[in-house]
Amino acid sequence: MMKQIQKGKVVIAGAGPGDPELVTLKTLRYLQHADVILTDRLVSSVLLDEYANKEAEIIYVGKQCRRGASTPQKTINQLLVEYANEGKIVLRLKGGDVSVFSNILDELEALIEHGIPYEVVPGISAALGAAACSGIPLTARGYSTAVRFLTFYKSDVLTSEYWKELAQTSDTLVFYMSSETIDGVVSNLVTHEISPDKLLAVVEQATTPYQKVHISSLYEFESNLKGIQLASPSLIIIGKVVNLHEQFSWLTNSESNELYFDQVSAAIKNLITPRKEKLYAGRA
Repeated sequence: MMKQIQKGKVVIAGAGPGDPELVTLKTLRYLQHADVILTDRLVSSVLLDEYANKEAEIIYVGKQCRRGASTPQKTINQLLVEYANEGKIVLRLKGGDVSVFSNILDELEALIEHGIPYEVVPGISAALGAAACSGIPLTARGYSTAVRFLTFYKSDVLTSEYWKELAQTSDTLVFYMSSETIDGVVSNLVTHEISPDKLLAVVEQATTPYQKVHISSLYEFESNLKGIQLASPSLIIIGKVVNLHEQFSWLTNSESNELYFDQVSAAIKNLITPRKEKLYAGRA
């Protein structure tokens, strides 16, 4: 059971992969009681429009790497501390789960430094949402005994030796935040002779009404998918388990090119002056 809500507290909660129904009861309760909500871009607007406390102050602190404006992490940390020090219940909403490719460490360190009480509420990660809604069980018996969560955003992040190990492993590989570098992902795995029976799936806007799944052999990627414009967010799944998609897929690809999540349109300032001006990162 949820403990009695205390004033002057920060709750860092996962809002799930997109579908607003894929959120925990605990996060839903905090949505209904929070005084202030700091929300990432990849959070369903339905949660905020229909379930958030109508009196809550909602602050959009989205990030969008290399596209549009992003809210500096320092600003987010300062907002959490400022509002909590006013005795308010602050809900920090993050897309997916709070512990997978999230800046939760920076925020926890800021809260500890300023003696702010906090709670962490898990959520359904994008990988689990994408796997479920594309019919790709990540560790299906006989296909894979483990799964690795990865990201590839710069060419020097992973060594040649590590790419070789990734190409040879029987583990399912899941790449977050790598849609812009997918050519590099495929090239490195093919260069290191990944098995031809391992397929690639790209899941766009998983769990939302606009979900699309693209399947290809890594060796035929250039002719099948190279240059494709992927919506944000997109998730990459690689391994033998992708072969199960055709048999177990239960959702059809959306025919729409609409975006489920709003784009970040403006960044808020780097420094916070308490109450002298409103500090919002607006949405388009």
